[in-house]
Amino acid sequence: MSETSGPIAMAITGASGMSYALRLIESLVRADRRLYLMYSQAAQVVMRMEVGEDLRARAEEAEVALSARFGARPGQLRVFGRQQWTAPVASGSNAPEAMVVCPCTTGTLASIASGICQDLIDRAADVMLKEQRKLVLVVRETPLSAIHLEHMLKLARLGAVIMPASPGFYFGPRSLEDLVDFMVGRVLDHLGITHRLTPRWGEPD
Repeated sequence: MSETSGPIAMAITGASGMSYALRLIESLVRADRRLYLMYSQAAQVVMRMEVGEDLRARAEEAEVALSARFGARPGQLRVFGRQQWTAPVASGSNAPEAMVVCPCTTGTLASIASGICQDLIDRAADVMLKEQRKLVLVVRETPLSAIHLEHMLKLARLGAVIMPASPGFYFGPRSLEDLVDFMVGRVLDHLGITHRLTPRWGEPD
């Protein structure tokens, strides 16, 4: 991927599906994309529960730890605090190329749909909508209420990509990792990032 490509913003919220988030970070770093990362307090709790990983409370410490874990080059992966309003993602004058919320809670979905900018995640998503940039929401909830569906419809009409965490099975997955890669691959497709995470429909294994 060209160095002239803009950064990708990514937010992790407190829905189930932290394996998706970690694999997506890994894939973006491997694709040599600059990454602006944010996460909620609930994401810290769920990350610990699901995969036994600690997301540091201090953005500076998290940036060092995650950069080391994923082998990011200096400055490639930046982490911003929830109330860090001076972050680039908080303004349309320095908006990232695209943003992904993975996984996305229905609470975050509601905040974005309502334009309620309570924290940097909400504000970053609001910037993407107003600047007409790519916004991908990997919603993880089941069943979905009429309220959830109304929020999804509203955001879809505004140009957001609503991508529920619903992995396919047509390619014969043999492991949990295969299912995770399927979803992460679909996110990368919508970001325009080349990958070989999973076979495509109609292609040989």
